[in-house]
Amino acid sequence: MDSATMKVALDTMWVLLCAFLVFFMNLGFAMVESGLCRAKNTVNILAKNFIVFAVSSIAFYLVGFGFMFGDGNGFIGLKGIFAVGGADNSPATAEAYRGAYSALSWTGVPIWAKYFFQLVFCGTAATIVSGAVAERIKFLSFIVFSVAITALIYPIAGHWVWGGGWLAARGMFDFSGSTVVHSIGGWSALAGILLLGPRIGKYKGDGSVNPIFGHNMSTATLGVFVLWFGWFGFNPGSTMALNAPAIAHIAVTTNSAAAAAALSATLMATLLIGKPDLSMILNGALAGLVAVTAPCAFVSVPSSIFIGLIAGGLVVLAVLFFDRLRIDDPVGALSVHLVNGVFGTLAVGLFADKRVASALGTDSPLLSNGLLVDGTLKQLGVQALGVISVGAFVFAVAFVLWLVIKVTMGIRVSREEEMRGLDIGEHGMEAYAGFQVFTNT
Repeated sequence: MDSATMKVALDTMWVLLCAFLVFFMNLGFAMVESGLCRAKNTVNILAKNFIVFAVSSIAFYLVGFGFMFGDGNGFIGLKGIFAVGGADNSPATAEAYRGAYSALSWTGVPIWAKYFFQLVFCGTAATIVSGAVAERIKFLSFIVFSVAITALIYPIAGHWVWGGGWLAARGMFDFSGSTVVHSIGGWSALAGILLLGPRIGKYKGDGSVNPIFGHNMSTATLGVFVLWFGWFGFNPGSTMALNAPAIAHIAVTTNSAAAAAALSATLMATLLIGKPDLSMILNGALAGLVAVTAPCAFVSVPSSIFIGLIAGGLVVLAVLFFDRLRIDDPVGALSVHLVNGVFGTLAVGLFADKRVASALGTDSPLLSNGLLVDGTLKQLGVQALGVISVGAFVFAVAFVLWLVIKVTMGIRVSREEEMRGLDIGEHGMEAYAGFQVFTNT
């Protein structure tokens, strides 16, 4: 085996290993969401987290991958739709696919490795919605929206940034998806929450919050550990090659941000709530991971710690803010993925350091130093443009799609079903059959 062939083989093993780690994050999401919600809805939440990746796999294969990475225009990919396939070892086929997906030509791994790595990111964006709309959405309606986000919303907005679209041409950078994955999932979730309304009993008549506690903080904690572990595939894997300096650096910036955010969330929760609430600590770590996802390959380790410290405080403030607005998010998905997805994207414009990126091999002629590095606003302006444009597009399209679903088939279960629990009403079974389960509502 010559050196070039060996490099492709090793790069492919790395990319697929990281893709498997990101796939494993589905378990983490299922555990976090079910643990932070009530026992009577556990089966429903697990079913949603399970089915959403099945939906993602088919929708992204059929049209999503082509819309996102196919050659086309600045708005959408037009080639490679319904056409992923063929033998990777066929020179003619390989050349044809290089012509269809030039946005991914920078990595030399086989087309199926590129596809699968991007698929698991698509599935992650879709599963973010699950927790935010938990405990009151119809199962079939959720499946329909999952088709829409994985086939249309995520691929089109993602094309702008990762598929050679108009934001990429302007120099917006999002290394692993603070916007492309997390904010897209968050904006889609926000649209659904607004049309669903809060859970019964969440808010009192005077507008104050009636806490609805999760039923199993053990699984929620284990789920966050799974997600933290999976993020070492999420961020370092986005090198899509065995770039040793970059992989090592990104692993450390990823971990440092999560750790710092867990600490700052603990402090902020203690100051504002009076107790170091475990759910806030867990979401703090996730907030740090989300926030560092965009800048992880462009910032120093001290900067990643500072990003994490901000993210941890921000997630606690966001949870309290959304509750004040009576926006009911059972697991804090908006505070983690939307708010810190936005912050993480802007963090590139604040902390990006071309010296770091150059040393790691992640630099680009379009990348500028961040505001806090040399005082220039250029990169921050481009990042803000990306946040606003992607947010406006995703929220508007998601809101319309949720509205269509609501009008045609309904999106919320009946009051009786919500009170009894979606496990029985939607699935005809219980997660803890034979046990006496007590709930506060």
